[in-house]
Amino acid sequence: MGAPPKKGFKDQKMDRVVTLFGGGGFVGRYVAQALYKTGARVRIAQRNPRSAFFLKPLGALGQTQFIAADVRDPDQVAEAVNGAYAVVNLVGVLKGDFQGLHVTGADNVAQAAAAAGASSLVQISAIGADPESPSRYGSSKGEGEQAVRAAFPNGTIMRPSTVFGREDNFINRFAGMARLLPVLPVIRGKAKFQPVYAADVGRAITAAALDPVQHGGKTYELGGPEVISMRELNERILRATGHDRMLLDIPDPVARLLARGFGWLPGAPITWDQWLMLQKDSIVSEGASGLRAFGISPTPMQAVTEGWLTSYRRHGRFAAKSPY
Repeated sequence: MGAPPKKGFKDQKMDRVVTLFGGGGFVGRYVAQALYKTGARVRIAQRNPRSAFFLKPLGALGQTQFIAADVRDPDQVAEAVNGAYAVVNLVGVLKGDFQGLHVTGADNVAQAAAAAGASSLVQISAIGADPESPSRYGSSKGEGEQAVRAAFPNGTIMRPSTVFGREDNFINRFAGMARLLPVLPVIRGKAKFQPVYAADVGRAITAAALDPVQHGGKTYELGGPEVISMRELNERILRATGHDRMLLDIPDPVARLLARGFGWLPGAPITWDQWLMLQKDSIVSEGASGLRAFGISPTPMQAVTEGWLTSYRRHGRFAAKSPY
């Protein structure tokens, strides 16, 4: 008898386990769906795995595993990465335990991935990540990058701008305010973003996780095809949802006072740390490698937002469509 046939590239990928820390979150679900298409087995690791069960029917039978893991617990992290070909850390918060989740957690994941012999590690950071950043979010993300580079030098770091998608808490938040408020306040109206579609980010992360030879040791900045200001974003949302609202630019001194004095309250429009983040534009650096390094053409916002912003119109999907 001859030798058994060699496995093809897709067959090899079907044998791979990819651990996603925070895989049930907003961006994580897009990474999981991109991985499903490659045939990889996906292990969702997060504190409450039950909240990610919605992913199971999206993959093939037996393609999804779930495990309880808090990135701040080294033992739980080690168990979650055991036997994984690739590890992706998507854990991030806009307020709360920055040190534990962004720094200690990133270090635990990188240390465990290295000890387990994982072939690749992808750390999700953010544009503006810098240990010297005045915002705790930015500085902790920067410190997390340093921890990853020290423990897993061949890891890939992804720095997206503001990520948008059907389940986001960005465009949806402003659209919800536009539906309820007669006047829409705008804080830091001149601040610039380069919104990037969550599905594009998911595809890029998947490519980096499965091809460490090509992408290992590199840092990518992920942005969409256009740069827009905070005010322009709100104008677009108003047009898309059909609401005729006045935009009220909040002067910086007033916004600063609100963030400093009341940002700690539940439901506050902006926290102090978010105010500090808005002092710097979230756009891709000149010459930085981005989505096109993965063969991905960035998706414009207007190409996809129309599909879900209908729910914010006065008559929902039965309303006359906006020319936007």
